[in-house]
Amino acid sequence: MTNPAPRRSDLWTVTPADVNSPEALQLLREYYYDVANRYYLLHFARECTPEELETGLAASGSEHLVAPSGVFLIGRYDGAPQSCAGLRLSDDGTAELTRVFVRPDVRGTGGGARLMAAVDEAARGLGVRRIVLDTRLDLVEARALYLRSGYREIPAYSGGPYAEVWYGKELTGLGR
Repeated sequence: MTNPAPRRSDLWTVTPADVNSPEALQLLREYYYDVANRYYLLHFARECTPEELETGLAASGSEHLVAPSGVFLIGRYDGAPQSCAGLRLSDDGTAELTRVFVRPDVRGTGGGARLMAAVDEAARGLGVRRIVLDTRLDLVEARALYLRSGYREIPAYSGGPYAEVWYGKELTGLGR
């Protein structure tokens, strides 16, 4: 029996993409399914139904992740779309990070770090000075990724049932 080839972080590329492309829509569907299922399992001890998934997807549109109000990024591992993230821009030089997702079967390959570096690059290119986000406490992999990427807990800036912890990162002085 031979060992599988090691997964290499240099096989990751991240580029801006059309949030309405088939690849983006598939990644967003997987993202939503992942976070919705975790929520339902935690709070209702069951997975979400297909109807609940479709209702939630319809209610959480991503139209704000297109120019001039935002940007959407897709990460590819060895050419295949495997991750995504979006930035929603504000008028005050702040952007909100949203829809961060790396497919579970490629987690641990450096894709999260590459995705977050590309988020910073895209934000700087848009003149963003600060990135903020909110998330749930149970999304431990995402929270660890944010901390490794230089985010720190900040006071609440938003509300809602899915906003349980808030993070921010200043981009000034990080090399433009």
